[in-house]
Amino acid sequence: MYNLGEEFKIDYALALANPKNIIKGNKYRFTVLSNSLIRLEYSEDGNFTDAPTRLAWYRNMEPVRYTYNENDKMLEIKTNYFRLVYHKDKPFFGGKLNPIANLKVEVLNSSRVWYYGHPEARNFGAPGISLENSDNKIKLKKGLYSLDGFATIDDSKTDIILPNGEVNQRNNKTIDIYLFIYNNDFNVCLKDYYMITGHPSLIPRYALGNWWYKNESYNTEKTIDLMNKFKDKEIPLSLILLNKDWSIGKTFTWNGQLFNNPVELVQTLHRNGVRIGLSIDPLGGFNKDDVNYNQIAKYLPEVNGSIPFNVYDPKYLDVYFKLLINPLDMIGVDFYYINADDAKYSNTLGLLNHYQFLYAKRNYKIRPMIVSRNDGVARHRYSVTYVGKSVVSWDSLKILSFLNLCSTNIGNNYLVYDIGGYYKGMEDNELYMRFVQLGVFSPIMKFGSDKGIFYKREPWKWSYKTYKIAKDYLILRHRMIPYLYSEGYKYSKDGVPIITPLYYKYSDFYDDNLYKNEYYFGSQLFIAPIIKKKDYITNRVIHKFFLPEGVWYDFSTGKKYIGNNKHLGFYKDEEYPCFAKAGAIIPLTDYREDMNINDTTPPKNLEINIFPGMPNSYDLYEDDGVSELYKRGYYILTNISSSYSKNERKIVVQAKEGKTGIIPDYRNYRFNFRNTRPANEVVVKFNGISIPYETRVHNNDFIVSVANVKTVGNLEISIKGENLNIEAFNMFKDSIESILQDLPIETTLKESVQTILFKDEPVKKRRIEIRHLANKGLEKRFIDLFLKLIEYLQ
Repeated sequence: MYNLGEEFKIDYALALANPKNIIKGNKYRFTVLSNSLIRLEYSEDGNFTDAPTRLAWYRNMEPVRYTYNENDKMLEIKTNYFRLVYHKDKPFFGGKLNPIANLKVEVLNSSRVWYYGHPEARNFGAPGISLENSDNKIKLKKGLYSLDGFATIDDSKTDIILPNGEVNQRNNKTIDIYLFIYNNDFNVCLKDYYMITGHPSLIPRYALGNWWYKNESYNTEKTIDLMNKFKDKEIPLSLILLNKDWSIGKTFTWNGQLFNNPVELVQTLHRNGVRIGLSIDPLGGFNKDDVNYNQIAKYLPEVNGSIPFNVYDPKYLDVYFKLLINPLDMIGVDFYYINADDAKYSNTLGLLNHYQFLYAKRNYKIRPMIVSRNDGVARHRYSVTYVGKSVVSWDSLKILSFLNLCSTNIGNNYLVYDIGGYYKGMEDNELYMRFVQLGVFSPIMKFGSDKGIFYKREPWKWSYKTYKIAKDYLILRHRMIPYLYSEGYKYSKDGVPIITPLYYKYSDFYDDNLYKNEYYFGSQLFIAPIIKKKDYITNRVIHKFFLPEGVWYDFSTGKKYIGNNKHLGFYKDEEYPCFAKAGAIIPLTDYREDMNINDTTPPKNLEINIFPGMPNSYDLYEDDGVSELYKRGYYILTNISSSYSKNERKIVVQAKEGKTGIIPDYRNYRFNFRNTRPANEVVVKFNGISIPYETRVHNNDFIVSVANVKTVGNLEISIKGENLNIEAFNMFKDSIESILQDLPIETTLKESVQTILFKDEPVKKRRIEIRHLANKGLEKRFIDLFLKLIEYLQ
């Protein structure tokens, strides 16, 4: 058996189910993996699979509490989530007339029943392989989230992983299904899914910044110029992904005419805080332009002057990694985009992704990340999933927003798409801005487009207004990395999604085009995306949105909203509906002039936003961001807790877990108490001793700043004052007045319109009065607008 290497081996002991959880007969085997997850196997010859598969690596769970009853003919298994009834050794399928005759699983505390072959029609679906060639039509595959309260994954044909890490295709006819029964608690399903497949990967910290990709033939000079242009414009840039032209043809050899010194290029990018990725397609095989081709040919047979790639043969993998990938790793290439068409290569892309990711894990100093299209098997394990090339259009914006949410239906949150759209369509200022804003509030933010000077992804190539808005949001994205990384840690460690669709809690909204795209963004924020064009008379997007139960604050303005209600907003180009929950604690990088704007390491300057309304506790997670050392305890978990009352706020910052030397020894903190009046009394202490501080007021925020505070210790900030809250409710009247101020209408007519709109009179009468203003010269387009506003006011 070929020795691939330790990094490719899966622990067989962890894949072997606990015998106490197994109920077995001559032709069937049931494994109760949790109270809400059961493995169902049926084989005519009585042979079953204990080996790990590409889907399921872990089955050796602690004994599960269940009841079990049987007689000569019947078998019953019951947990607090389900009741299974089976006619022993009968095929699972009972026939078209009565499919549940032989096997049924009842969802307890409901009337729902699963049976083999169940259509699962109420499954909400998950993103498929690619958007390409789809004519912008959403093609969803089956996911795990369903209104039935159950979902299945068929593992019957998934490849088996051998002890040395090789993979064999299954040739038997065994039925092998995992049935998730979670009723109304989808978090239970995700927990079970990650339990058997492995938890999501913790991606490198730099991957949460701003990405750049364009299908152009970059060279050393153009790449450095691009980096410097972002730097000159003071726009953060985290990584550059080069297209296939970095190499000669379809090889793994640098194109010397474009890149005469790749080592120096990589080092220059790294010195400036920018990472580099390469687009590769190993499934296309190897040819004579590869720098190590002669050595490769010593081990692998040629076919018509080239060497095809066989992902199922360990010798091909060994040669590929050692002679082609390792030399690129050695000069500091940070990650790879597996730019292969899965349909072309008979579903081998997923297996390549598996090996590519595991090979990158061989060195604990490097945290693996790959980008690839969706291969459909446990994609959450393998970093980042590319949705495919999207058309430049508003329809694409809407589709991508929805796919962002649906990815959670299969437990995969690191979905990446091209900001602005990839190709075709028509470039448009407003569309570009809304794409940027959606990307900022997505797990991954990647500019991408086809080649051509008319695809404008650089912010500075647009009008000044568009450039300024895009720049502000891209800076915000970079500042959000402390928050995003902490949420990514919870996703990796505990399986808590970064994106939670609104429809999980309000399922009726799944089919409502007004609200179906809304989502929780981490534990503290909620996003109601703008996916349509603005009204050009008001110069605003008239945006209807729903906020979940609770109290919410506009993240930018601090305006207060009452949840479990539908709302209407008028959003200018620079505004976006991002809301913080009452009591939200949101850590951001606080940029200073002496900082490298591209730096994604744990910041020395930290800004902590604290919203009023409730006490709260938030764990800020930090490590080196690029290695696997966090698995050995090299990380810091800092708790930020707040207490809240009408006349007092208190914040405590304390490192509670991990090792020193991971984050800066000293920090400058800025605490933004949002919607808070200036305090009469401020007390700042570190380890019980008073330390200097500064205060200032900005809009409705009271800010307390402290400098050079040790990051390991107890920092306490207390502010007191009479009725500290600023109740900045969102006032519809203010929005209408703002619209009136911007309209090209005579001032006296504006005053008349305002009086009519807010009169305490019946709607019908106010409509008539608005129409009569035509006699005073009010244009019809404005009359139509004000008639709509009257309806909105109702």
